[in-house]
Amino acid sequence: MRILLLGGTGWLGRAIARSAAAAGHDVTCLARGVSGRAVDGLRFVRADRDEPDAYASVAGDRWDAVIDVSRQPGQVRSAVAALADVTERWAFVSTGNVYASHRRTGDDEDAPLLEPLEGDVMASMEEYGAAKVACERAVLDGLGARAVIARAGLIGGPGDESGRSGYWPWRFAHPSNRAGAVLVPEASLPTSLIDVRDLAGWLVGAVTDTPVSGVYDAIANRMGLAEHLAVARAVAGHAGPVEAVSDAWLNEREVAEWMGPRSLPLWLSDLDWHGFAGRRGERILARGFRPRPLAETLADTLAWEEARGVPGPHGAGLTDAEERSLLGALR
Repeated sequence: MRILLLGGTGWLGRAIARSAAAAGHDVTCLARGVSGRAVDGLRFVRADRDEPDAYASVAGDRWDAVIDVSRQPGQVRSAVAALADVTERWAFVSTGNVYASHRRTGDDEDAPLLEPLEGDVMASMEEYGAAKVACERAVLDGLGARAVIARAGLIGGPGDESGRSGYWPWRFAHPSNRAGAVLVPEASLPTSLIDVRDLAGWLVGAVTDTPVSGVYDAIANRMGLAEHLAVARAVAGHAGPVEAVSDAWLNEREVAEWMGPRSLPLWLSDLDWHGFAGRRGERILARGFRPRPLAETLADTLAWEEARGVPGPHGAGLTDAEERSLLGALR
């Protein structure tokens, strides 16, 4: 089948391109190319989606499917206007950030959403959820039952430059101290991690082999934080002490939540976000999604981290010096 991928040079886009090509589809990637280069062997069309004629070179063709990963409402609206009449199916990658509340666990796709962003451009990450709501609305209004929306939770796996899926297996494999101790949060909260390769494969299948319509929370491996850390520890073969500390202790020492420098990835002390990774995720399973075990994702991510050639945490986590300092304060 002929697939037009709007993107294809970033991490998720390249995974989608590889998955579609591996399944034998004819893939064209349309992008600026600033996030990286397209997958070798695939047709690449260089275009700036903010320009009026962005789709001129592809709108005259017929496509079996379009797959879009954009976060900018204006780009999605213009793509739908230019391509809805020349494609059979449309998949859009959205996010769990579209929901109005993340306080509860067990919510599903029918939970209330944020108000859509009115403008065409997301000015900052504070508008990310609202921008994706606007993108979803443009796709559903333009394609109706021919569209599928995947509201992705935390995406991880090899190539995750955010460090959120790689930090824990890497840290357990490389303790910062001679005792082999690793500092962990003792918080009780849900986690979920969808492998980028599994998300890509499901998206491709959803518009080709077994067409799917509607909206789906794309999450996988839902479990408690302690269980996730136990899997990461087993993958790394860690046998040293595990030092668990409270939310209050971490907050007092200005350790950041979730991601970024001086953080403990996946940890959330803000009760308003405790349910972000605790959505049901049942609907996508009923539509053929079969995610790989978390241990496989973390093992592959650790192997990628080891091969990077740049030691230490990146994107998220504690440096060796930061962890040693915190462990010293604990003792």
